[in-house]
Amino acid sequence: MKVIRWLYTGYTIFVFVILFFIFLLLLLIPICFSKQFKLVGVFNRWWAYTFFLLIALPWKREVRGKLDPKQQYIFCPNHFSYADIPIMGLNPHNSIFVGKNDMEHIPLFGFMYRKLHITVDRGNLNSRVNTFKRSLKAIDEGKSLVIYPEGGIVTTADPVMGKFKDGAFRIAIEKQIAIVPVTIPYNWIILPPEEFLIRWRPVKLIFHEPIETKGMTAEDVNTLKEKVFSIIDQELKKQLA
Repeated sequence: MKVIRWLYTGYTIFVFVILFFIFLLLLLIPICFSKQFKLVGVFNRWWAYTFFLLIALPWKREVRGKLDPKQQYIFCPNHFSYADIPIMGLNPHNSIFVGKNDMEHIPLFGFMYRKLHITVDRGNLNSRVNTFKRSLKAIDEGKSLVIYPEGGIVTTADPVMGKFKDGAFRIAIEKQIAIVPVTIPYNWIILPPEEFLIRWRPVKLIFHEPIETKGMTAEDVNTLKEKVFSIIDQELKKQLA
């Protein structure tokens, strides 16, 4: 069985790399013409649709609240697996990622990621401050953001979320835009971070009702954070019961 998983994982990596080189040509459009940033979300979806089709991994996306294409959102998914990033490519709303700078060191992929998304070195205070400012600027430019509020894969007991950081919620309140909790229940089974070997299982992601922040102030950060945590946590328990 493990041999099959090794072969499937190798095939998946091969498909991912080939598609990266194909879609890099398309992503050069928003890289070279920053006003075309909405194409990042479009091409990410095409990439994700093609990727999951070619590796024969079925997926289901539930959108429980209406996402207005004319509005901006901050999407907050749980983060248990490296598969969470390509799976968030299935986001029906055009958005960019705010994430750790580890991927900047991957040849070519790091160049693309750095140019199109917002990266942060969480061990560096100046980097965290700069990322917060860049995120606020991205909102001003009309972009929606995907922020993993745990700050990385920090769980010590799958599937239990780590403590949420304040950043996503401070940004949402400061800019008065809605937060969308996102539950990804099975990725820790599909691609465990400690193994990096893929198990075949259908993918699922759930976009919950947007939570409006209009009228909230900095004093409401913890309340908002706890609400988002509770929504995702309850859904995880329901899906995995």
